[in-house]
Amino acid sequence: MTPAARVQTAAECLDEILAGAPAEQVLTRWARASRFAGSKDRAAVRDHVYDVLRQKWRAASLGGGTSGRQLMIGLLRAKGVDPATLFTGAPYAPAPLEGAEMIFTAASDVPDLPDWIIPRLEAALGEDFAANAEAMRHRAPVFLRVNLRKTTPQKAAIALQKDGIETVTSPLAETALEVTEGARRVAQSAAYRDGLVELQDASSQAAIAALSLSDGARVLDYCAGGGGKTLAMAGRCQGMFFAHDIEPRRMRDLPDRAKRAGVTVACLEVPDVRAKAPYDLVFCDVPCSGSGTWRRTPDSKWRFSKADLAALLPVQAAILREAAGLVSEGGRLVYATCSLLPEENSAQVDAFLADHPDWQLDLSRHWTLADGCDGFFVAQLRRA
Repeated sequence: MTPAARVQTAAECLDEILAGAPAEQVLTRWARASRFAGSKDRAAVRDHVYDVLRQKWRAASLGGGTSGRQLMIGLLRAKGVDPATLFTGAPYAPAPLEGAEMIFTAASDVPDLPDWIIPRLEAALGEDFAANAEAMRHRAPVFLRVNLRKTTPQKAAIALQKDGIETVTSPLAETALEVTEGARRVAQSAAYRDGLVELQDASSQAAIAALSLSDGARVLDYCAGGGGKTLAMAGRCQGMFFAHDIEPRRMRDLPDRAKRAGVTVACLEVPDVRAKAPYDLVFCDVPCSGSGTWRRTPDSKWRFSKADLAALLPVQAAILREAAGLVSEGGRLVYATCSLLPEENSAQVDAFLADHPDWQLDLSRHWTLADGCDGFFVAQLRRA
């Protein structure tokens, strides 16, 4: 595909997404139907689409509107590219610019966020709001977690270099390497295949590092999803590790990932979770707005609503209550989200403690995009 054809394809995909279809679904459907598109073509189209969704208002102001075509015009201008060089009308290229499309104003300074959430984030983030809002317009950094069961950060970095992947250490966590070159090669690298590294944001790694994990512990990841945090905890100590998710299909890759990492994880259904209780530590990475990760899934921020938030809050509280019943005497209960919103974070913990005087707070930490990572909240509670 030519660069112009990639732009045209991205504009068409954006029209579908703006009509309500999930971005990942649209891009996957296009890729499957377009066997002529190579890996570089698919990556370029994906990048165009996600770059627009991260900065939709800025692209709209520079492109004169919110159609897929106008947003791509605006994105090119935001990147310092004259859209007329690609909007030529050549085969598979977008039609030439005309009329108002040839005139544009300065880029909008309005945060690229839904209107309803801006006041909430301003109140939550204070002087860090502007830095977080600007960070959401850009791609998230790629971090790898070094598996300390198998290697050291220094040795992992050397192994990655052999496959053309350059990294630097991160001050956020001893296990974190930030990829500075070759991010798309990670999944095919020997270091990844051999279980030396896993993809995981530095904020999650820092959260795991802050927990009270000790050898011999029985640890349950109660909302495991793909199991990344299960593996991170297993990488820090020797113990018995269990994973559960309300949708077991999310854990389907976990056994293979655990084998690659050199650890053992038992995936449990609901009856088995209760039968094997109590646990020394129960980790709850609860369903949330995902506002701390919106630059990774930018279409989510445009689809997430006040009603969605209101529906999530009682679910989060219920999970915290249910998980508390699985913790041993003197054990730990960990509550975590990838949210920037206090009502999903500290407010949930405060409400739980008010209703459960036999629990106390050991630690509470919150990372935002201004820290150079995803937004992430973690609180560790201890049964008295």
